[in-house]
Amino acid sequence: MGTVARNTPAEPTELRVLRQDEWNTWYDNLVNAFGGVPEPPEERELDKRLTECDRSLGVWDGDACVGTAGAFSFRLTVPGGASVPAAGITMVSVAATHRRRGILTSMMRRQLDDVRSWGEPLAVLTASEPVIYGRFGYGIATMKTTAEIDTARVRLSVPPGTDDVRLRFADPAAVRDQCEAVYARKVAGRPGMLARRPGWEDLPLLDPESARQGSSPLQCVLAERHGEVVGYTRYFVKPEWDEQGPKGTVRLRDLEALDPASYAALWRYLCDIDLTGKVAMHNRPVDDAWQHLVSDIRRCAVQQHDSLHVRLVDLGAALEARTYQTPVDVVFEVADAFCPWNEGSWRLTGDAKGASCKRTSEPADLALSVRELGAAYLGGVSLVSLAGAGRVRELRAGALAEASLAFGSTVAPWLPHGF
Repeated sequence: MGTVARNTPAEPTELRVLRQDEWNTWYDNLVNAFGGVPEPPEERELDKRLTECDRSLGVWDGDACVGTAGAFSFRLTVPGGASVPAAGITMVSVAATHRRRGILTSMMRRQLDDVRSWGEPLAVLTASEPVIYGRFGYGIATMKTTAEIDTARVRLSVPPGTDDVRLRFADPAAVRDQCEAVYARKVAGRPGMLARRPGWEDLPLLDPESARQGSSPLQCVLAERHGEVVGYTRYFVKPEWDEQGPKGTVRLRDLEALDPASYAALWRYLCDIDLTGKVAMHNRPVDDAWQHLVSDIRRCAVQQHDSLHVRLVDLGAALEARTYQTPVDVVFEVADAFCPWNEGSWRLTGDAKGASCKRTSEPADLALSVRELGAAYLGGVSLVSLAGAGRVRELRAGALAEASLAFGSTVAPWLPHGF
């Protein structure tokens, strides 16, 4: 009779804050967890510069790193225009050899405890797999639009003043500061946008040759009026030909403008680039105005995908940090098993000028979990819609409509870039 193999208990792992000299090992584990394809050297170097080691965690099995998680120190625009401290959760991975041992849960537990201790009311992330983070209290708060404009068949109708905007080519790196100034002026106007901290201005310029897949180097065009930069676009051109002629693709990276005419001038430029037949975009706001410039939206292949996931870490502080479209006075009964300090009844009163959110013993008007509050927080997901899915319960007649209207936003929330 052969020897019977017996399962032995796994050796204990150690969860600790990342040391600077461990970064390469830590990052290599992250790369392996995402398929093992090395990042271009330029991207790896930028990730290293941006990593905040004192806010990052590693799980170690002896000398081997088997889990990673980071937290950038961001400021996030919320409805009303305030810039609120938020932990940007990033670089989360668990080695395939160490699944189902509670490593992810232990990192999420430590991370949210840390975020609370730092006094940051929000944690935010983008998910490689959306199914993962709901159980930790994250709700999908923003969507992004992907589209592909068929410029051979679609025409743009532009507003008055478009022809007065001057466009010019520029080296992306040479005009980085001018573009960042435009971006900074846009941040307060849309929930979900991030105020870029020093170093993050290099992210939109990242252009490793190995990642171009046949496209041109990154190109940049500025929109100017009276010598002032009032908009910009950065993009790639991927040439392609068949027996009928050219059918290249313009791959949009970003576009920001300070007024409708400058915005339209940049879009018209992109749609008129010689030897191309498509403008492809992978991350635009769901209410982006180009959709009202085009002659035929059906030929633009518009789709939506989840983007920013929001977690209220300090519920009271988070709800007080934003304003509300209409006056609201509502008591929430909140479930939050993962961060129990948020559980219980909270009375929110507020309007367009400010808000107060305090614990209360008053009867609840709405019952929901912290995940639903995270989804509705930036104004892009309605509480009425969540109630339709059975995820919000109305306990006082009229409270749902009141709160849902108040939580809305005049512009759709949007995350302009990943992290």
